[in-house]
Amino acid sequence: MVATGTTSRPQGASRRPSPPGTRRFKVPGPRALLIALGLVLLAAGAVWALYGSDWFRVEKVSTSGTKVLTPAEVERVAAVPVGAPLVSVDTDAIEARLRAALPRIDSVDVVRSWPHGIGLKVTERRPVLLLQNGGKFDEVDAGAVRFATVTTPPPGVPRLVLDAAASPSLRRFDTERLLDAAVGVTGELPEKIAQDVRVVRITSFDSITLELGKGRSVFWGSGEDGPAKARVLTALMKATPKAGHFDVSAPTAPASSGS
Repeated sequence: MVATGTTSRPQGASRRPSPPGTRRFKVPGPRALLIALGLVLLAAGAVWALYGSDWFRVEKVSTSGTKVLTPAEVERVAAVPVGAPLVSVDTDAIEARLRAALPRIDSVDVVRSWPHGIGLKVTERRPVLLLQNGGKFDEVDAGAVRFATVTTPPPGVPRLVLDAAASPSLRRFDTERLLDAAVGVTGELPEKIAQDVRVVRITSFDSITLELGKGRSVFWGSGEDGPAKARVLTALMKATPKAGHFDVSAPTAPASSGS
C-alpha cells in the first residue's frame, strides 16, 4: 500500500513545545465552577445580612463607668444611630463627639455588642486639685487638665491656692507651670498623707506648702525630688508624730517642729 501524507507520532514522543510567549489555559471543570458560585452567593448573603436585613441593626445603647455624668447625657451626646446596620456605625466619630462635648470624659471605648447593641465604656477624669474660680471651683486632674467647673467642691479633694502673683518665679514659670508642679506634688504623696491634705499653697516655684488636717503643715519647697521627699516625710511623721510642721524642702536635711 502507498503511504498517505500523514505520519503517526512514535509512541512516547513528546508534544511540540508551545511557541515562546504563549500560555495554555485550563478550562475549569463543573465542580470548580460550582464552588466559585457558592462562594459568591455566600459573600452576597453575608453582605445582605449585615447591611440589608434586620438581623444586625442597632436596637440598644448601654453605658458603663459613669460616676458624675449620667448614662442619659452620655448617650444623648453619643447620638448612636438606632436602627442603622450595626456594622456601619462609625465608632470613631462617636468617641470624638463624646470627648469634645464632655471634657469630664478621660477615655471612652465604643464597642459593638452583636447582634443589636452598642456599648459605651466611659472612664471619667478624677480631680486631684480644686482651683477657686470666683464662687466656683475648677476641677484639675492628674494631667493638670482643668476639665470641669463645679459649685460644690467634691469631698476629699484639696484646694489649690496660687499666691505667686508678686513672685519673680512668674517671669520664668507661668501659672500653668506652677499648676503642673502642684499636681506633681499631689501625685508623689503617699496615700495616707494625700488623704489628709486640705490645701496646696504655692507662693513661688520653689515654695510649695501643704496644709494638712489638725493645723499641721509641710514645707515641700520646689516640685523636684518628689519621691525622695515623700519617703523622708513618711519617716519624719513616724519619728515625730506630735510635730505640727515638717520641712522636707531639702530631703537630705529634713526637720520638724511644733507640737
